[in-house]
Amino acid sequence: MGVSKTELFNEEQNAIAQMAKVLAHPARVAIVQHLIKLNACVNGDFVKELGLAQPTVSQHLRELKETGLLKGSVEGKRVNYCIDKEQWDVFAKQFDAFFASINKINSCK
Repeated sequence: MGVSKTELFNEEQNAIAQMAKVLAHPARVAIVQHLIKLNACVNGDFVKELGLAQPTVSQHLRELKETGLLKGSVEGKRVNYCIDKEQWDVFAKQFDAFFASINKINSCK
């Protein structure tokens, strides 16, 4: 797989692409949906919820946290994960503007 050359694109394009990439896996979508449904921080219950191995769940949580969608706080040997509402709002605005831009073009025939 080649280098993506992200430096060729602006900050907004890279941010939207990164968000789309992190949400492109159904396990990560399921994690986010689970957190939204609970409206609370979760401490390691994802393995039972998703039916995936702990290392796999940890990898997905790490990727969500790296993009800023989740934040985590260490409590003893466990990490509590929560939706980062501020970062979620930033990404939502970027996606809204991206998808709303379709209204500015004429239809092809």
